[in-house]
Amino acid sequence: MRFMMIVKATKDSEADIMPSQELIEAMLRYNEELAKAGVLLAADGLYSSSNAIRISYPEPGGKPKVIDGPFTEAKELIAGYTLIEVKSREEAIEWAMRMPDPHGHGEGQIELRQVIEAPDLTQDPEMLALLHEQMERLKKS
Repeated sequence: MRFMMIVKATKDSEADIMPSQELIEAMLRYNEELAKAGVLLAADGLYSSSNAIRISYPEPGGKPKVIDGPFTEAKELIAGYTLIEVKSREEAIEWAMRMPDPHGHGEGQIELRQVIEAPDLTQDPEMLALLHEQMERLKKS
């Protein structure tokens, strides 16, 4: 099972205030623990929404619309993510609980979301085979 730990943005992260050296070191230690346990797939911080681009679909079948940041609601934005692969929801929660406060000021908030896997999309054996085949081909390219 894959889970994404989504680090919510704060006023500081939206102001492009980078984390302290102490917090960077704590996150490096945490990521090292994840890697040693064999569960880490990816982990990255994101620039603020002032550098972001949002693509919206204002009507069914309509042309997508490009909207440049910044976006106003910091509580609805993300500042980073960590993608892990674990055996259970409980294990994902355990790892998320071990993450250092992502903003270091008691403002950190992490949203934990399970990634949809191919068998969750369809039970059709032919479609599952196509999905798996495509993923393997894309991984190699």
